[in-house]
Amino acid sequence: MTLFKARNIQKRFGARVVLENISLSVEEGTVHGIMGPNGAGKTTCFHVLTGFYPPDDGRITFEGHDITGRKPHQIARLGISRSFQIMNLFDDTVVIENVILALPDFRALSFNVTRNVFDDITLVDRALEVLDRVGLADRAWQKAASLSYGNRRALEIAVALAADPRIVFLDEPTSGLGAEATLRLMELIRNLREAYTIVIIEHDMRFLFELADTISVIHWGQVIAEDTPAALRANKWVARSALGDVA
Repeated sequence: MTLFKARNIQKRFGARVVLENISLSVEEGTVHGIMGPNGAGKTTCFHVLTGFYPPDDGRITFEGHDITGRKPHQIARLGISRSFQIMNLFDDTVVIENVILALPDFRALSFNVTRNVFDDITLVDRALEVLDRVGLADRAWQKAASLSYGNRRALEIAVALAADPRIVFLDEPTSGLGAEATLRLMELIRNLREAYTIVIIEHDMRFLFELADTISVIHWGQVIAEDTPAALRANKWVARSALGDVA
C-alpha cells in the first residue's frame, strides 16, 4: 500500500527553479532512499516533503489525505517524523530527557518550567522503551553531550521515534560517521524497518544501496529514476550521471 506520495512538486527561490517536477511514492513497510549529486535538489525536496518549505505547485498525500502546505508540527501530529542533518539535541541535559520532551503525552501536558520531567514514571518508562530500540537504554542517564558522535546520531533517531510516527524521514544519517559507526547505524535501521516506514536522503550511496527497497534518483530538480537498487544499476540515466560509478 502506498503510504506517502508526492506528485509534480515544484519549488522556486526567486528566479531559481530548484524542484521542477518531483514525483515519488513510498510504500508502507519499506525503506525508500532519495539520492542525487550535489546541487540536484534532494535536500530542498526533503524539506518540502516534511513541511519545512511549502511547494509552489504539486500535491503531497499521506495515507490518502492531502497534506500539501501543512506546517511541520501539523504534519508531525499525523504520524510523520524526521531527523536533521545538523543534530538538534539538548546537550546540557541527560539522554532520556531529550526523548521525554519529544513524547506526545509530555507535549500534551503543555510546557511548564516548574514541572520535573521525571515525575511521571509512565513517561520515563516509555522513553526507556524508545531508547532501547536504538540501543541507548544503558546510557539513558548520561549527559547527551558525553555521547560519541555515532550515539548522538542514534539519539536523534530516538527523538524522532518518540513522536510514535508511521513514517520516519532521516536526513543524511551517516554524515560525519566513520566506517564502524556507519555499520552500526545500518544495523539499527534494519531493525527499525520492522516497525516503521523509513525514507532516507543520503550522500553515502553504498549505504543506501544496501538498505533501500526503492530509491528515487533526483537530478536537475527532477526524479530521473525510481526503482530497486538492482534495477538502478542498469538504468541508462543513472549510468550517465555522476552517480554511475557508485551504482
